[in-house]
Amino acid sequence: MNHVAGAFGYPFRKGAAGAWAVGLPLVLLLPVTFLLVLGYWVAAVRASATDPEAGPPPWRQLGQILRDGFWISLVLALLTLPFALALPALVTAYTGLTARLESDAFLYRSYALVLAVATLALPWGILLLVLLPAATIRYARSNAARDLFDFPAAIGLVRRRFAIWNLVGVAVVTAWAVGLAGLGLLCVGIVPGVFFAMLVSAHATAALDG
Repeated sequence: MNHVAGAFGYPFRKGAAGAWAVGLPLVLLLPVTFLLVLGYWVAAVRASATDPEAGPPPWRQLGQILRDGFWISLVLALLTLPFALALPALVTAYTGLTARLESDAFLYRSYALVLAVATLALPWGILLLVLLPAATIRYARSNAARDLFDFPAAIGLVRRRFAIWNLVGVAVVTAWAVGLAGLGLLCVGIVPGVFFAMLVSAHATAALDG
């Protein structure tokens, strides 16, 4: 529990300045730097599991960071694919409804797309929240890509550490809410908000270790 509670201070620990100095430009250059950003998130999970009291890790071993980013991106693609495939059919279904309420073709198609994305976003987000942290901490410890795709084992870890997983989920959701909305409203900017949320979620995820 202390591990999860300390996640919100993790981005500001001693030595974090170097991580921010490199991380902010890379987040700004998304999606070109997608693999690097995702890979660093795994590096932060791994470092937090190894030493919960340490700050964010330096940007070293870029080969490992790219490798981690590649595998995480494949898992994200696999978990997102069913929803992406369902989107066109759902848009079509909603178009029949919105066309009755709005005569302008552009508007009713836009409304249908928004409704379809909103419908799929919740189950997609829940799926990621259940599987990704548990799969990532297993991979961070073993460095074996198969652990990222062993979803039954990830679910088993969630069951064994259900109370901790709940706290991790709250921390992750809160961090992204603060990062994307709160820091933006404070005129800090979306880029540092995203990097802040990444670091908090990485440190919280490491609490599933053990």
